Amino acid sequence: MIECNHKFIFRKWGKMEEITSTIYDVARLAGVSMATVSRVVNGNMNVKENTRVKVLAAVKELDYRPNAIARGLASKKSTTIGVVMPSFMHSIYSRIVIGIDDVARMYNYTILVANSEDDEKKEISVINELIAKQVDGIILMGNRISEALRSQISRMRTPIVLAGMIDHEGQVPTVTIDHEKATFEAVGLLASRNEKVAMVSGPLTTGINSMRFSGYKQALKKFKREFSEARVIETDYSYKKGYALVERIKATGATAVYVTDDEVAAGLLNGLLDSGVRVPEEVEIMASNNTIVTNFTRPNMSSIDQPLYDVGAVSMRFLTKIINKEEVEDKVAILPYRIEIKKSTRQ
Repeated sequence: MIECNHKFIFRKWGKMEEITSTIYDVARLAGVSMATVSRVVNGNMNVKENTRVKVLAAVKELDYRPNAIARGLASKKSTTIGVVMPSFMHSIYSRIVIGIDDVARMYNYTILVANSEDDEKKEISVINELIAKQVDGIILMGNRISEALRSQISRMRTPIVLAGMIDHEGQVPTVTIDHEKATFEAVGLLASRNEKVAMVSGPLTTGINSMRFSGYKQALKKFKREFSEARVIETDYSYKKGYALVERIKATGATAVYVTDDEVAAGLLNGLLDSGVRVPEEVEIMASNNTIVTNFTRPNMSSIDQPLYDVGAVSMRFLTKIINKEEVEDKVAILPYRIEIKKSTRQ
């Protein structure tokens, strides 16, 4: 066995393998107990300064990294958080995850991100897999809470927080915006100067979209605009689906469209332009999430501006409070939003 920079290299089955330094190695080099090393690396201030300096010097020399699994066994915490999102590709969820990760790091957690592909069965399967990995908590993003998912959550001991979702029964801690009110304001801007305003949405039976639909109808009523089922179009969320809706929108006679997904809105906008329809002069478009996609189109798209990063950050802080059994005043955190006017709506 050859000692090299305090890491040990030995030959096994014809291969060279490396054993990284352990807490025992640090304790031996610093001339202290393993308990003292543990107190120093965990930030315990009840250690003499000269001892702390020796331990930290040994940690640096040995390039020692505390074993997270071992620390978890001692503290009965894994210091990992499971994050479930419906799509790795959609910019709305990636922005939320950045907020989650930043706050997780502040509280010394790492995150495990899993993709449910917006499939109910896979969503439950992924949650069970994360629980099996003994995560300390789960943050869930998605479009709805099915009865099967609600049943699963009710049986879980692992705390869970919904990021950007809606729980109409108020049982699961949630961080979101008031989608009904935001839609009412956004559609109201369009309805104030357009007789016919269409709505393009995902399934209206999902929690968020049902609230948006309610806000849409309220805005039409306020401005005495006719409601028509033909001007409410349900579609899957993708750029291609939005692009393919041009003829259906034209057939409704709508001169303004509220779209609940930015990629769908971008597809619709480009499809209208390619068909010779001027935006916003002939048709105004209002999007919903103000992701970076809204700045990629020409003209840029007006949108409801959701604080997506804050949704993630607050969700993670919410979860740390639940994990640590801190007092939580309310299960639902409603964050502020604003309407950002760009070039796809008339000024």
